[in-house]
Amino acid sequence: MKQISTTFTPILSKAKIIDGKAMAKEIKLEVREAVQEMVALGKPPPCLTAVIVGDDPASHTYVRNKMKAAEFTGIQSKTIQLPDTTSESELLAHIHELNNDKSVNGVLVQLPVPKHISERKVCNAVAPEKDVDGFHVVNVGRFCKDLKSLVPATPAGVIEMLKRSGVDTFGKNAVVCGRSKNVGMPIAMLLHSDGIGETEACDCTTIICHRYTPHEELKRYAQTADILIVATGIPGLITADMIKEGSAVIDVGINRIKDEKTGKFRIVGDVDFEAVSEKAGYITPVPGGVGPMTVAMLMKNTLSAARQEVEYY
Repeated sequence: MKQISTTFTPILSKAKIIDGKAMAKEIKLEVREAVQEMVALGKPPPCLTAVIVGDDPASHTYVRNKMKAAEFTGIQSKTIQLPDTTSESELLAHIHELNNDKSVNGVLVQLPVPKHISERKVCNAVAPEKDVDGFHVVNVGRFCKDLKSLVPATPAGVIEMLKRSGVDTFGKNAVVCGRSKNVGMPIAMLLHSDGIGETEACDCTTIICHRYTPHEELKRYAQTADILIVATGIPGLITADMIKEGSAVIDVGINRIKDEKTGKFRIVGDVDFEAVSEKAGYITPVPGGVGPMTVAMLMKNTLSAARQEVEYY
């Protein structure tokens, strides 16, 4: 694993900006090289199939980005588009068919699904060995037990950013703001788990804050954090007075807000980037931080699934 040097912003002299785009490209190049080696040995390239239900524009954008990354890495890909009137049983039948298709290594169902479909039932319908999103309870249970698994791409991307940026995690205080089952909880598990285990985790002392954590308590906890991960969907939640000098701040939030000055919409994170950059040691931008890493780690999971690196049975 290569380590990418962090770059300094030309305006703010203190925080090191963790460039998610550059790091993601490095990972995709590593995956592409591994795929080329597979093909040179006479093996078929990995195959990823995405299933999307409905016409949500954001979901279609995410899937297109994933398919572009697959093309870049040499992973074969296919998208199955279904109308939002698709029943739960029909969707499960499509998943079952993909589970039984030996030419398909990775299956992802783009979330969210329509309200009449159970998200948990859908996630658990994907065969664990093809579950490149890492949402099946078998994969969740494995990494919670510190066993090798297909880890959800965003949490895996966050940890990879810390490691490749040279952020020391051993024995450090980590605070995770957000407890979603697909992002906050897995990140917390990977931060606190034992580094000598199969997940090669971070050995942090980890605290989870959530929507019912009083703001003053959130501030108190955040000020103790050597590593602060924010995944709440609340623009500007974390301000400079809430962080520890020199800490690493990873902003997972993606929020579309209207700029009062220009009247145009723009994407921001959960962290007051400019102010926090003056005080933090490391920080991720939004966009261009965690987002590209999520896609890159999905490609890495697809490669892992094709190699059958996780022994489930």
